[in-house]
Amino acid sequence: MRPFARTLRRAILATSTLSVLAFAPAAIAQDAGVEPAGASEDSGDNEIIVTARRRDERLIDVPVAITAYSGDALAKAGAIDITDIGATTPNTTLEASRGTNSTLSAFIRGVGQQDPVSGFEQGVGIYLDDVYLNRPQAAVLDIYEVERIEVLRGPQGTLYGRNTIGGAVKYVTKPLPQEFSLRIKGTYGSYDQADLVVSASAPVSDLLRVGVAGARLSRGGFGDNLTNGLENYNKDVWAGRGTVELGGYGEPVLIRISGDYTKDKSAPRGGHRLIPSLATGAPVLDNVFDTRGGLNDPKQEIEAYGLAMNVSAELSDTVTLRSISAWRKDKSATPIDFDALPAVDVDVPGFYFNEQISQELQLLYEGDRLKGLLGFYYLDATADTLFDVRIFNTFAGLTAFTEADVDTTTFAVFGDFTYDFSDQFSLSVGGRYTWDKRTASILRQNYLGGGSPVFGGAGVPFGAPSTNFDGSRKFNKFTPRVSLQYQPTSDHNFYASYSQGFKGGGFDPRGVGVNAPAAIPGSPTDAEVASFLSFLPEQVDSYEVGYKGSLMDGAVNVALAAFYADYSDVQIPGSVACTVGGLPTFCGVVSNAGKATFKGLEFEGRARLAEDMAAAGDRLTLSTALGYIDAQYKEYVTNIGGVPTDVADFREVQNTPKWTASGTLAYSTPVGDGEIRFGTTLSYRSKTHQFEIPNPYIDQKGFALWDASLVYTAPDDRWSLGLFGKNLTNKKYKTSGYTFIVVDPVTGVPALGANGLPRSALGTEGTLTAFYGNPRQVFVTGTVKF
Repeated sequence: MRPFARTLRRAILATSTLSVLAFAPAAIAQDAGVEPAGASEDSGDNEIIVTARRRDERLIDVPVAITAYSGDALAKAGAIDITDIGATTPNTTLEASRGTNSTLSAFIRGVGQQDPVSGFEQGVGIYLDDVYLNRPQAAVLDIYEVERIEVLRGPQGTLYGRNTIGGAVKYVTKPLPQEFSLRIKGTYGSYDQADLVVSASAPVSDLLRVGVAGARLSRGGFGDNLTNGLENYNKDVWAGRGTVELGGYGEPVLIRISGDYTKDKSAPRGGHRLIPSLATGAPVLDNVFDTRGGLNDPKQEIEAYGLAMNVSAELSDTVTLRSISAWRKDKSATPIDFDALPAVDVDVPGFYFNEQISQELQLLYEGDRLKGLLGFYYLDATADTLFDVRIFNTFAGLTAFTEADVDTTTFAVFGDFTYDFSDQFSLSVGGRYTWDKRTASILRQNYLGGGSPVFGGAGVPFGAPSTNFDGSRKFNKFTPRVSLQYQPTSDHNFYASYSQGFKGGGFDPRGVGVNAPAAIPGSPTDAEVASFLSFLPEQVDSYEVGYKGSLMDGAVNVALAAFYADYSDVQIPGSVACTVGGLPTFCGVVSNAGKATFKGLEFEGRARLAEDMAAAGDRLTLSTALGYIDAQYKEYVTNIGGVPTDVADFREVQNTPKWTASGTLAYSTPVGDGEIRFGTTLSYRSKTHQFEIPNPYIDQKGFALWDASLVYTAPDDRWSLGLFGKNLTNKKYKTSGYTFIVVDPVTGVPALGANGLPRSALGTEGTLTAFYGNPRQVFVTGTVKF
């Protein structure tokens, strides 16, 4: 961590300590009896409370497209990690990144980022208890002891610390109760799934509470690595959280100090080859979860941890001050065998080292007519990525080593206020000014005779570095938001909004500096290298109209939104085969593609059926979600043979299916003094393109998944027993992939060799591998509360 960051962290901790001392005798009021978001599947949307606008509001009153899940609803559905909610959230993709178990790829309404290396900022913000997670590593959050999860669609910046161009996912853990609590949850299921979660909390005094939660999450592999004997797609995770709360429950100040730790020692996730090996003829394996990748050094291990202090103080009946201070760190060692074969054809061992410190301050005002906030945000983050690209089959011992250290420093001031002209009409206006600075240090060095010394290889440097760059760029931007809403009654809300999203530019960590064009014969200048490696900010102008309503005395609740977005200077990272210094290697290629437009519809509904059964305590509910998006590139300029060429007609928006849909039917009935609930969910996603260039091998056709659950809950919720089935039809579906094959530079059509298979662009065997979603899983979960 840089000296300035250390100094700031000490200042933040000192300030927070003074806050604790100043407000120690008091505590903040928590809205006792307020139902959390989605707390009951039978509740009306008009009763659901969310904090999308940094204040407690009924979901129906919020002029934002938002989907909320309570911890109770997630437990009844058997949700395992944060990616599970993607199946039932319109126009949303949440999945583990290619070749990883715990790195998150997130897309909302066509906006996202799946490249996990340093230099590329995520398009969807992930928040853990209001702390923004700057990097995607370790962001596939397991669901345990969660209060709720909220998914906000569209640009966020006037209400949140970090500006996010596509949307935000808020993961909120449970607050500590005032009385002693002990909860034990155990799970056993197919593939030797064995999970145990234990949580406990206790009051130390009237104002002080402490709590801990620990999780052991394990599962055998869905397949095997046939070369090294490791299980493939297994899970081996230890995790824990600790919390201290001072205040709350009727006092004007709450101080919450929390820490979390996760260690993931799962085996590396190997891809499934989709074509026979081109040089040795190894056939395609029968089981899509099996692999032959021989790389297993470094041993895979992911470790993530952090500390946060949330302070909230009611300064008066109308003014509240909040402070969110956080420090987080994670490190990953991961071997990725691109070619998925024993040979060292395209093998990539890698390290990720990330650290961040952030401080957010909010001043909230809530009067009779005027409500809103003013905020300040600071983030100082380091992201260091180191990896080899070993192509020993092409040239014995040839390795391209990259070390890319990309640091981010950002300041922002933001505000958002709502004024009620009457009980029916309200106007919200917000704005944000962001100062982003990217500082990069990028080294690329070829080695011969083996891998780089960083990964224990015996290689020796060959020639001068192809990139040896230090530089920085600043990106400043004002982004506004405005919305108008009309509520003829408390059960109906019509709204229209405009918001602008912004994501700063940066530097391509895989770029090859010697490829930068020179103004005069000879080596390119530092300025030319910086210009060659850097890419521009991107921007979204988003327009939305919507309706939220509670009908038939709360028996039917609906949310409907229509949106249109202009997306400009879209950042598209990628890698291609190239030649540097006469040697074959790979090069980073980052395009600011030009322009894209997104337009679509979203519908969410929930209905209580068979009302005549309610007197007996029976409930039958139907929840539905539908998303449609027409996502198209209008301009996509790329360099082909030295000529700028618009190839928009041949490009697709990645990870954005045109249709997403789900339906959940749930029936609950009393059994003695307890309750039994049966639920079943069918979800559908239409064809999905993994990259901008369509690929008939790794793109996924439309598919449906079927889940079901049966849960008994004892009187007073003392214990419960549930049976869950996920992907009951055992559908095989691709979530991501790697490709290094020769394609037509305009159309992207694969070039075929004499054997009818795609020609290899890097290595001799051809890299065309896919990763798959989880197969059918059946498990039993038991929970006991004391």
